[in-house]
Amino acid sequence: MDVKEAIGKRRAYRSLEPLGITEKLINDLAESASLSASCFNNQPWRFVFVYDPEMIIKMRTTLSKGNEWANYASMIIAVFSRKEFDCDIKDREYYLFDAGMSVAFLILRATELGIVTHPIAGYNEDEVKKILDIPEDMKVITLIIVGKHSETINPVLSDFQKEAEKTRPERLALEKFVYINGFK
Repeated sequence: MDVKEAIGKRRAYRSLEPLGITEKLINDLAESASLSASCFNNQPWRFVFVYDPEMIIKMRTTLSKGNEWANYASMIIAVFSRKEFDCDIKDREYYLFDAGMSVAFLILRATELGIVTHPIAGYNEDEVKKILDIPEDMKVITLIIVGKHSETINPVLSDFQKEAEKTRPERLALEKFVYINGFK
């Protein structure tokens, strides 16, 4: 699979079934993330790969209402950093951008392997930090829910979420976000 194909196949599915998690898989995903560009090669991203069943149960308590589907995750990846790990040039804090790019590399590699990786924003950051022993001065940027796509639609999904499982949600037309030689 080439990059363009992986981009096209990537989907944030919510209907998951178990996936066997191994250290080899974790290392593969982490190595892919590590190859991302970053300001002055600072590599500000940090990841906690959570797949121990007892830890997964603890992590479920941090999820917001509407993310019950994530209870079927085989792994949850916490992505975190702090601005001091990366460039801070004229009030431009690169750590969030650079961590996001590394997540994109991880997601594309997972897609190539046939794995669903669904980043979410619905979680209690303070609780995630407590459970995973992440220092207070760090920013938890996202949790990535990992599993295998299930053809059976998860019954806990809302009607909107069920529809999104069947058909890729519509993407913005290029004219809505692409400008040439200036913002016009």
